Amino acid sequence: MYYPYFIAYIGIGLAISLGVFFWALKSGQFQDQQRARFLPLRDDLESPPSRTSRAHRVEVYGLFFLAVAGLAASAGVLLYALYLN
Repeated sequence: MYYPYFIAYIGIGLAISLGVFFWALKSGQFQDQQRARFLPLRDDLESPPSRTSRAHRVEVYGLFFLAVAGLAASAGVLLYALYLN
């Protein structure tokens, strides 16, 4: 009788995944694929590391929160399915 929980779990996970995917498309994460391919082969560093902006830190914390919430939801669904039902 826990099928509705799994369906809700899958639906919420799919919605969050699509949201993160469209955020990545909008912010240009997939634009420069050739540069990423050759980054491990480069020895020289062109510029010193720049400071991160406040918006970048908010994005990183938001993605970290989504990852932790997803893992917690997965653990919750598994515990509920195995022990509480």
